[in-house]
Amino acid sequence: MRHGEGKTLNYSDLTPVLRRLALEAGDAIMAIYEADDFDVKTKSDESPVTEADEAADALISAGLREAFPDIALVTEEQADSHDQEDADTFLIVDPLDGTKEFINRRGDFTVNIALVEDGVPTRGVVYAPAKGRLFYTDSTGRTVEETGPFDKNTAGETTPLHVGEPDNGSLMVVASKSHRDEATDAYINKYNVKDMTSAGSSLKFCLVATGEADIYPRLGRTMEWDTAAGHAVLKGAGGRIVRFDDHTPLVYGKAGFANPFFIAYAPGVDLKAP
Repeated sequence: MRHGEGKTLNYSDLTPVLRRLALEAGDAIMAIYEADDFDVKTKSDESPVTEADEAADALISAGLREAFPDIALVTEEQADSHDQEDADTFLIVDPLDGTKEFINRRGDFTVNIALVEDGVPTRGVVYAPAKGRLFYTDSTGRTVEETGPFDKNTAGETTPLHVGEPDNGSLMVVASKSHRDEATDAYINKYNVKDMTSAGSSLKFCLVATGEADIYPRLGRTMEWDTAAGHAVLKGAGGRIVRFDDHTPLVYGKAGFANPFFIAYAPGVDLKAP
């Protein structure tokens, strides 16, 4: 992987840093989550932000800038980082994905950190601290789930992940816990569904990566920092993410870092037209 002016970064240097920072951010988030109360503010786009978002963002940003000063950094909570769409390689962070789940103390929130190269998320970590689930791509790009308890400096036992083999007559579907709507339900109804589950944040990608679900359609607003880490985790487990409208691959570095509607799925699912 090349970055900066003639510099080379080994993926084996990247993975432990992303993993450690995600775990450290998770500790900072849980300290606030488990407090009696915490402050909630409203951003300019009317979305909520908490002191946990800000604490995790400060920790992750400082760690990434120290470790990889030559790689562009895009993070949800720093608007001045959102003008780097032309970077071929960048790190992208959502320090607390699923803020509504956090505020409502539902546990389905994650720390997301990813590396994007030439429009593709190639490495990533998704950590759900309240669930005790940690997913990441190793130095080869293969996705693993690590079982806790987690040591920040030494990886524990890991299980390689691979998407399931879908049965199109009996599909497992995962959908958003906070953003379900009639359009999503209408699209899901095009499939033969065995069962449905709901999950918050980027955990939905991880459920497809583990084989716990076969397809996750998203017909709603998302940003690249919401999806990049989950995309990398799913890709490293053999899954795919395509645009909802034309089923072409979802790419990154788009204007404003805004995503179109998309479908995440295990190969073998017979995708239906919109």
